[in-house]
Amino acid sequence: QQQRRLQEPRQEAAEYYRDHRVPQRMEEALNALFPQRPADLYGELANYFSKFSKAPVICKLVGRKVLDGVGQPTLEVEIYCTVKNYEKRICSTVMSSHSQIPENALPETTEADEKERSDSVNTAVEWVNESLNTMLRDLKPTDQCTVDKMLGEYFTKKVEEKKEIQKQEEEEEAEATLALTSCIPSATALRGKKKAANPGKKVAVAERTIPPAEPVESVLCGSLAIGGTSLAIAKAGATISRIPLYLHVALLKCNQDSLKEITLPLPMVTLLNCEKIPPSKLKLVKEVMLIPPVQLSLKQGIERVLDIQKEMMRLLEPPGKAPSPQVADSKKGRAHNTGKKAPPQALKRISHLGCLITGCDNLEQPLLLMQTACNNIGLELGTDMHLAINCAAHELMDYVKGKYEILTGTFKRPDEMVDMYVELINKFPFIIALIDPLRKEDRQQWNHICCALGSKCYLIAEDAATYISKLKIDQNINIPTCSGVVLKYINQTRVSDLIELTGLLDGQRHITILGSPDGESSDDSLVDLAVGLGARFIKLGGLSRGERVTKYNRLLAIEEELAKNRTLREANLEFIAFAEESQPEKQLSDVLPPPKQDSLPLQLSQPALQVHSLPAQLPENSTLT
Repeated sequence: QQQRRLQEPRQEAAEYYRDHRVPQRMEEALNALFPQRPADLYGELANYFSKFSKAPVICKLVGRKVLDGVGQPTLEVEIYCTVKNYEKRICSTVMSSHSQIPENALPETTEADEKERSDSVNTAVEWVNESLNTMLRDLKPTDQCTVDKMLGEYFTKKVEEKKEIQKQEEEEEAEATLALTSCIPSATALRGKKKAANPGKKVAVAERTIPPAEPVESVLCGSLAIGGTSLAIAKAGATISRIPLYLHVALLKCNQDSLKEITLPLPMVTLLNCEKIPPSKLKLVKEVMLIPPVQLSLKQGIERVLDIQKEMMRLLEPPGKAPSPQVADSKKGRAHNTGKKAPPQALKRISHLGCLITGCDNLEQPLLLMQTACNNIGLELGTDMHLAINCAAHELMDYVKGKYEILTGTFKRPDEMVDMYVELINKFPFIIALIDPLRKEDRQQWNHICCALGSKCYLIAEDAATYISKLKIDQNINIPTCSGVVLKYINQTRVSDLIELTGLLDGQRHITILGSPDGESSDDSLVDLAVGLGARFIKLGGLSRGERVTKYNRLLAIEEELAKNRTLREANLEFIAFAEESQPEKQLSDVLPPPKQDSLPLQLSQPALQVHSLPAQLPENSTLT
């Protein structure tokens, strides 16, 4: 009777294993491994059978509030998957924080922004740990499109909920105002007269002369959860597939199983951060960046930038302190020096962007300083190194005067700005990129500057492309005519958004630059995104501060890996000559395809564009044409 009771489970077990082809695969494994006689037999058996296991699926998401590189709160997202019946932590990602508050903002504004950011991170942590954790469970981390679609739908739902709440609040406020008006009619009347008596003619006239500033894009509280989760899923998909993140993103973009070659983005390394507070007079230049020539490897380019940085630090030494030729020697001197002045100077000279801080009195001063530093170490700007300038013109507009304040007390109209840039590039032809030379609202001047300088340098829009979701969703928002845009991975941006938008920009022969926000984290995923998306440049800040240097180290590691695999394609610099005749303002509908259509965007007309490559050698007194 006992044997009869055991017979039935034995038969069930035999059928179960036969259904899963276990005896057959066991025999195949033993036959395959015996000739090899591996030292770790059971390890090889585990490897052999692992290919028959089920694909990992997401089992848990963990959101956590952490600090970024400048001590501000931000979001970390961890991904856990069920791998071979066990829960396993796959990866995590930390989002970079982004703020539109200028450096010279009032303390009250800064405090309000910090509180808003903290609330947003708290909400994002709640979304990840609750709603998104449940929603994405049992999905494959390799299915990026499905995950991003669900994240987009969830975000849209939250936006609608927010609008509904705002509508109710407005209705309640209107009712309260109506009740107050019926009780105090005289006060209302007085307020109306006061407004009529002070029309503010000067302001109205000035504002009519320039396009008004577009309203600041509102950021939904908790939107970090969308971007953080999408990027974490991409990293998990790459880990599960046992390939680097950059290759995973590149394969998602081209929708292929393999790639023959990959081009690394050229780094825009910030060397100088120009102060905009007294006694400094120059306001126009925010960052001066170095771009190594394409003939150098990335490693050689970074080493050359470091040499220039050391010389620049020597030039910026205070007059009362003996200059030291190398940074390392300078640091040792400070370590053993008991003087009181050295430590504050060292702390002040490095900004949160990881670069040197200096103040200038005119536009040529930082450029001549860069030229001197290069000449001192035997380098020639325009041949051995190129420059880029982040003008951040949107921070300079005086809306009362309707002009840009480029120097303290010196103002220029938008059309005068174009003439100034033309003169600047003709005088300093080693400048090959201008970022935000104008506000995004001055589209007519963008057309003019592109026609005048498009064949000599890149004219990049950064402020106009801050919110990627806005570029994709609202088809009626204008973007200025430009050579390319700086994209930042912030807030509700998803990996699929970047893939789609960069593909469309590639089709329009715009260059893509991936830029790091001010509040960077130690997460180096941005570098993999830039490489995988095929960005022309990557803007990471300076070669100081751990959260910045980590990304440069990652870029160097990718170069070494691609060179070893012989899949590294040489980069090139090509400028686009825009048509001389006035072009109509470019709508987003010209860059992005109409909704619900799969057709590719139309190419720009060939007569309007000419591609100019940057020469390897730059003759003296010549422009980059």
